[in-house]
Amino acid sequence: MADFSRSKGLSSALSYKDPKAAFRWLEQAFGFEPFIVIIDGDGNLAHSEMKFGDSIVMVGTEWTEKHRSPQSIGGLNTQTVHVQLEEDIDAHCERARKAGASILQEPETQFYGDRTYRCTDPEGHIWTFGQTVKNVPPEDYEKSMGLKTQTRLD
Repeated sequence: MADFSRSKGLSSALSYKDPKAAFRWLEQAFGFEPFIVIIDGDGNLAHSEMKFGDSIVMVGTEWTEKHRSPQSIGGLNTQTVHVQLEEDIDAHCERARKAGASILQEPETQFYGDRTYRCTDPEGHIWTFGQTVKNVPPEDYEKSMGLKTQTRLD
């Protein structure tokens, strides 16, 4: 029997007009792996989960008025999903581009030591991918950007 247990952590749940197409696209473009797929009696995707490392992303339909694809609400997003990669972010960006992702920001090394790129999927969800390429301690943020770093919000 397959192990469907989940470790403690956070997951995102995204709504799509066409969740079956989104599920296939996320697998092709980003390399997410199918974990759970539940089909209802009419053949519609009722619920699905995809794995990436130890994380889960849920892919579903527009199931209430408050759960909508950006495509249904003029491209608006209330969150972006950040995915941390271990290696070859430039190749990952190219894979996403070839699958039809719209690249909003090309891969670029940030002041905090991660190389990142940002894109949208076919329905307009914004995704950010990062790879740590240099270990930069937070105190160096202050030196390079004039930012104050702290561990608590005052």
